[in-house]
Amino acid sequence: MGLKLTPINPVEMLHDDEIAVFLTEAYLDDDPAVFIIALGDVVKHRGVAELAKQTGLNRESLYKTFNGKVQPRWDTVHRLLKALGVKLAVAA
Repeated sequence: MGLKLTPINPVEMLHDDEIAVFLTEAYLDDDPAVFIIALGDVVKHRGVAELAKQTGLNRESLYKTFNGKVQPRWDTVHRLLKALGVKLAVAA
């Protein structure tokens, strides 16, 4: 009898206060797509419909934004980070 494994999504285990750390680590990756993928995972976990309401963005557009085929606009990223309670800081 083989071992039965269940896939897990680590984003589902994040507490609200850990989202910023998760996104920061993704941002620090050399591949900028890693940050967008991480942000998309957090948005899906939090609920696309709810974040669409909070940000004034179109729900369908948010799904398209994170399907991997288009680059999100800065305005979209900014609104989502604000709705998630994540503050972006620039440091040297």
